[in-house]
Amino acid sequence: QVQLVESGGGLVQAGGSLRLSCAASGIIFSLNRMGWYRQAAGKQRELVAFITTGGTTNYTDSVKGRFTISRDNAKNTVYLQMNSLKPEDTAVYYCNAKRMFLKIEYWGQGTQVTVSS
Repeated sequence: QVQLVESGGGLVQAGGSLRLSCAASGIIFSLNRMGWYRQAAGKQRELVAFITTGGTTNYTDSVKGRFTISRDNAKNTVYLQMNSLKPEDTAVYYCNAKRMFLKIEYWGQGTQVTVSS
């Protein structure tokens, strides 16, 4: 049925870059707000960035200027380009799809991002 599959995580050094991808199936992709969340060990899950159906983006303050979210509706895929990575970016990153009007959302399994110092 509905699947959100993240990829692109891994181990990088501080200052490095990584691009996460989330391939969606089983949803009308263009009708969903797509987002990236992360959860660091011992902390609550937080919203990192989202992109609306109209292409408007929003970022949490700690990643502004470093991360870029984008979507390709033809490929049913949302991306998170992460530059200038910091150790505090270390977390499991989760893909999220949300039908705002219906208040229905889906989650991926997550992909680990580890930034070493």
